[in-house]
Amino acid sequence: MHPVRPAPRRRSGSPDPFRPERYASALAFAADATYLARERPVTCLRLVLGDQLNPGHPWFAERSDEVVYVLMEIRQETDYVMHHAQKILAIFAAMRRFAEQLREAGHQVCYLAIDDPVNRQSLPANLSELLHQHGASELEYQAPDEWRLDQQLRDYAAQQALAVRCVDSDHFLTTRDEVAQFFGNRGSERWTMEVFYRYMRQRHGVLLAPDGAPLGGRWNFDAENRKPWPGDPPEPPDLRPTHDHSALWQTIRDAGVASFGDPNAHALRWPLDRAEALQQLDAFVEHGLPHFGDYQDAVSAQASRLFHSLLSFALNVKMLSPREVIARVELAGREGRAPLASVEGYIRQILGWREYVRGVYWAQMPGYEHNNTFGHTRPLPEWFWTGNTRMACVRAAIGRSLANAHAHHIERLMVIGNFALLAGLDPHALHQWYLGIYIDAFEWVELPNTVGMSQFADGGLLATKPYISAAAYLHRMGDHCGRCPYRQDQPTGPKACPFNALYWNFLARNADQLGGNPRLEMPYRQLARMPASKRDAITQQSEALLRNLDAL
Repeated sequence: MHPVRPAPRRRSGSPDPFRPERYASALAFAADATYLARERPVTCLRLVLGDQLNPGHPWFAERSDEVVYVLMEIRQETDYVMHHAQKILAIFAAMRRFAEQLREAGHQVCYLAIDDPVNRQSLPANLSELLHQHGASELEYQAPDEWRLDQQLRDYAAQQALAVRCVDSDHFLTTRDEVAQFFGNRGSERWTMEVFYRYMRQRHGVLLAPDGAPLGGRWNFDAENRKPWPGDPPEPPDLRPTHDHSALWQTIRDAGVASFGDPNAHALRWPLDRAEALQQLDAFVEHGLPHFGDYQDAVSAQASRLFHSLLSFALNVKMLSPREVIARVELAGREGRAPLASVEGYIRQILGWREYVRGVYWAQMPGYEHNNTFGHTRPLPEWFWTGNTRMACVRAAIGRSLANAHAHHIERLMVIGNFALLAGLDPHALHQWYLGIYIDAFEWVELPNTVGMSQFADGGLLATKPYISAAAYLHRMGDHCGRCPYRQDQPTGPKACPFNALYWNFLARNADQLGGNPRLEMPYRQLARMPASKRDAITQQSEALLRNLDAL
């Protein structure tokens, strides 16, 4: 059994420390690791996961020769769902840069690359080998954000004779159980985000006047965040750096890792360290934030980013902290560089929604991923993997997701998610697709958004109503309909937009569950007034659509 190497620090002009090819053989590679381990006695191994790339964590405040930081590229994490190529590539590249920066700061680092001959491709197996190799008496890890990893490490720790400690990731503004405690203490049956968001504003003193009232006299400016984009002001330039990681991508492919989507390995645009993430934050505050509020719910065939920050990847791998993002955005508002509606709308996503869905996740796991209140079982159409559908808005949203590993929240919710719910697609299959395709999708944030908000599969714990619409909403908020072979103003017929018949059919078949929802009172009133002949035509149209989803 070959020991796992602690990768040495890279000197100027030295070969890439992540590549075992610099050794004459795997045996020489292992022998070097054994020598280094003997020369540097280690007391503690500290595990850093791929979404824990926070150089400001208290761990790194002091250097110790008795501590080795461990990072692993493992098939366990690439394979539990099929991931977008850019997601795998960006996380691996960011992990490698983080490891290099730790070394430059004087820390000892053991880095297992995906193609290391001694990599067992499993977190527990690699940890056991490393602990044995280094003779370490302690293991520490930061609390994982995903339940499966948290449980895996808890189970592993329970089997060890040595000391194992879990520390906080020092990232979130709330504890795992704070949302559950908040609503439990109020006896709330429905966990409404708005109530929690106001509590967070008051607790952290964000966007408050000196007397404690909300700035502008309102807690929420959501009503002003729903404008379609007319094409002016123009979409800001994409100022993110471009990375060529074609060599790393080839390594990933050679290791047998399966993926989908465009890797764009020659021109990867995602930030790979904190410095690049801060540059992206600066660019957003200057160019995107002033118009974010007006157009955050808009969709356009002409602009994929619009005024969105694209900071969720940097936040979710912890290159940035939510505190600093909130502070920077609030300061821009107080200095008059962005309107209050934009500032509040953006902060609501970070201080309110992001913390809220994390609390829902930890309160409901395990098992939340299997919620399916409507009993939907249809498989995802083939065009979820190709983008080849004639529906222009869906084609654009899925096509951009496949090309960029990203789509903004309205494309995810009101285009893709809306269609999935109306068509009765399996929410668990959809969850796995969302988890794999989006670069910012980690289960703690993706699962409640998909199962709860998008698919209403939890029966209304998270959302007060299903987020569904017919074509009128998509026509109002976007510009795809004019480029679509389907007609948004027709409910039935060969050219009718599929969203129309599927919308009314969804309401009709779920009337027993949803008919009493006060937020759906108007559409159910319209459905009740609809002539029987029209309802029959809609039912027939819907059944034909559902039989032929792959052909839409």
